[in-house]
Parts: sequence; C-alpha cells; structure tokens
Amino acid sequence: MGGPAGELQRGLDGVVGIGAVAEVRSGGEVWRGSSGVAELGSSRKVPVNGRFRAGSISKTFVATVVLQLVGEGRLRLDDSVERWLPGVVPNGANITVRQLLNHTSGLFDYKNTLSMPPNPEFYTYQYRTWTAAEQIQRALAHPPVFDKPGTQFSYSNTNYLLAGEIIQNVTGRTYGEEIERRLIRPLGLGGTTMPGTSTYLRGPHLHGYVPKDGGLIDFTEMNPSLFGASGELISTTRDLNRFFAALLGGRLLPAPLLHEMKQPGVEGGTYGLGLSWHRTACGVEVYGNDGDALAYQAYSYATEDTRRQVTIAVTPNFRTNPDESVEAFVDQAICD
Repeated sequence: MGGPAGELQRGLDGVVGIGAVAEVRSGGEVWRGSSGVAELGSSRKVPVNGRFRAGSISKTFVATVVLQLVGEGRLRLDDSVERWLPGVVPNGANITVRQLLNHTSGLFDYKNTLSMPPNPEFYTYQYRTWTAAEQIQRALAHPPVFDKPGTQFSYSNTNYLLAGEIIQNVTGRTYGEEIERRLIRPLGLGGTTMPGTSTYLRGPHLHGYVPKDGGLIDFTEMNPSLFGASGELISTTRDLNRFFAALLGGRLLPAPLLHEMKQPGVEGGTYGLGLSWHRTACGVEVYGNDGDALAYQAYSYATEDTRRQVTIAVTPNFRTNPDESVEAFVDQAICD
C-alpha cells in the first residue's frame, strides 16, 4: 500500500504547500494522513477527514450524470447543443454534447475573461454571485479558439457550464440537485456537497489562501458560483476515492458508457468525457481527475481495476507549484 505508513507520511510531508491531506487505498487496506497546518498562524493539524474545494473534479460528477441520462435514453452524446439550448451558442447546431464533455468544442474558456490575483478586481469575486448564463455570455463574446468542433482539444470551463444547463433542461432539476440525487446520496458521500452560492466550508476543513500584496489572504470562504458546474464541488479524500471506485468499478454507468468515458477526444489524448488518465513512473495507468479551485488543489486517481487509489488535496503557498511533489506522492502510492 504505497509502502509502510511511515513512508507514506514522509512522502506526504514532501508535498509542497501550507497543508495537505491524503487517503491511499490498496485492496482492503486504507491509509489516511495529513501534513502541514490547517490554518496559517496556527499549529492546528490538518484534519484527515477535512473538506476542501475539489475544483475540476466536479467535471467528472457532471459528466457521470450526463452519461446516466444517455443511458436512460433521455439524450444522446451526439445531440447538438442547439437541440437542448436553442439560440444560446453560435454554431451550437455543429457542437455536440460529447464535444462539450471532452473539450473539443472550441468554445472560449470563460475563466480567461476573469481577473486573477494580484489584479484588484479578483478580490471582488469572493462573495459575488454569478449565473451560468452570465459566464457563458462572457465566453461567447470571444470567437472560438478553433473553427471546426471535434478536431482539436482545448480545455474550456465553458463546456461544463453548458453541460450543467443541459442537465437542467433535460431533467427539470439543477445539475447540483441531480449530482446530489444520483451520486452523493446513493454513495453515502457524507463530506461532499454542491454548495451552489453558499460561501462556507462546513465541518472540519483546510483553510485556503490566495496571494495579495506580497502575502496571502484567507480565501476559504468564497461564493463558488464563480466556478459553477465547472468546479464548485466540496469533498473529502475518502469521498472522492469512494466515488471513483464506484465509477471505475462499473456501479454508476453501463459498461459501454464507461468505455465511452475513457475514449480520448483527440487521437493520443489523455482526456475523455470528464475523465483523465496518465501513466505513473512504474508504467501503471491511473484514471481520475484533478482540480484547481484557486485556494485549493485536489487530485484523485485510481488504477483501472480500482485496487489502488490515491486522493490528495493541497492548500498551495503560491511560492512553489505543488504538482511535481504531488506527482511523486501519487507514484509512491500507486507503485510501491
């Protein structure tokens, strides 16, 4: 299981950030650990069951709901965006639901219309409520990044805002309600929420920060409508491992649709329908996703047979990107 517990703890201690929390599963064995501090200026340890903003791991939940609706015959992957969102997207008749989920639509990423730290405008976002329509409109004010949908990969958060709107048009319920109803409650994900516009991180949690004026400010509280369907999920390491075990284990989707989820949007790509994959240092391929929620970064991966899993969340210090140290920990958890 990634080596003895002491080795996993040393590996987690090597992850760069203010605080980190991880869960590693190997067969029936489970190791949970944390490192660093839960809050700057405090010696309080990171709770091993601590909640965090999971960012783009939300996309895997959204894509799973869309694929469940496909399995129920309520929409098709090759339906056009125009069919479900008439008049919303220029060229929507030539963009499919599949192309939203695998980021081959070519639509401009609304995130690139937003200010980011240290731009002063960014800090006005902390408690602001955004609508999906507003963010989509900001994106569509820009031309597509390429002309022919389906021919290139270009990661765009706009795609998942649109997928969230399609879920609502198909079901009559918001994407958050459908994720709660179809995934969170049935799987018993007690630390996972779709917070909507609620600014709080309830229960035990890590504090997250963003840079300002040469230092860091607490950004734990924020209105997650900034991310919407592209990234609003709050979760725990236990819950994300449980979700990916259920997904990859075939308990959430029929086998043909799980197979579709694993097909790259472009030849040789590593992103399918809300699911990504990469090869570890020992040559084992792992499936899952990662997410950047500004003050939090989260990563959750499992082997295809789900016998080995690792989920880790980090509160970055913005002096060093944690990706390389996280990759080393994932390799340790999967390979040793």
